[in-house]
Amino acid sequence: MRRLLFAATTVMLVCGASAPTFAQAPVQGQEPTHDVNALAKETQNPVGSLISLPFQVNFNTGGDLEARTFLNLNFQPVIPFKATQNWSVIARTIVPIDSVPGPDGTRYSGVGDIQEQLFVTPGKPGGLIWGVGPTFSFPTATASPFETGTWAAGPAVVLVKSTGPFVLGGLLSQLWPLSDAGGAPETNLLTLQPFVNFNFGHGWAMSFAPVMTANWDASDGNEWTVPIGIGLTRTTVFNRRPMNIGVNYYYNVERPDGSAAHQLRFVVTLLYPR
Repeated sequence: MRRLLFAATTVMLVCGASAPTFAQAPVQGQEPTHDVNALAKETQNPVGSLISLPFQVNFNTGGDLEARTFLNLNFQPVIPFKATQNWSVIARTIVPIDSVPGPDGTRYSGVGDIQEQLFVTPGKPGGLIWGVGPTFSFPTATASPFETGTWAAGPAVVLVKSTGPFVLGGLLSQLWPLSDAGGAPETNLLTLQPFVNFNFGHGWAMSFAPVMTANWDASDGNEWTVPIGIGLTRTTVFNRRPMNIGVNYYYNVERPDGSAAHQLRFVVTLLYPR
């Protein structure tokens, strides 16, 4: 794990050192230049006006998994659109693709349950940015370890505050089961994600954004997953395409039985500023 983290950080430093802070000056037929420092802060706002296509790869290992690895790829498109002149809607989708180790060297791979979040937010946000709306989970899993058979829904809220080089906030959601095909597990999930981002220029940022969950369907003592860790991100422009790349490491200080202790996360986000 230490070698993986060191290698990932080295790649980030090498790529970042060679990337320009701004794209080249625009000419006719080309896209305009982009302020990567402003874009970096925009990517840290879950209800911003920026269209983004994040690809998040998580390597989970250690703990009860020992040397085995649970691989999770999340595709998480964020698409904002105007509802009225004064209100915007931010659609955030989470499409998980998982590969989990089974007994005797087997693996189970497939799509997990897809989640959709819809945040209503002011079209002209003030100093404190907020969004509120419903969140949904659909029983789309294609491999037996991920199948819940649960249609679930609940509320979600996000708060964001930008002050100087910091972007602070948090996202809270709760999914309650509406209908279930029968049998365990059910989707009855609380998700809390506080985030602290420190931007120190040239598109670089240090981030703390652990995803804490409480699975209310789990047995006593196995409900919570609480990671702590830190990440490094870089917003840059490659071949006239703004993007954000990042690497994060988290350790689960609280976790259910049978789960991993370590998580190494790589993120590549394609950005489409308006």
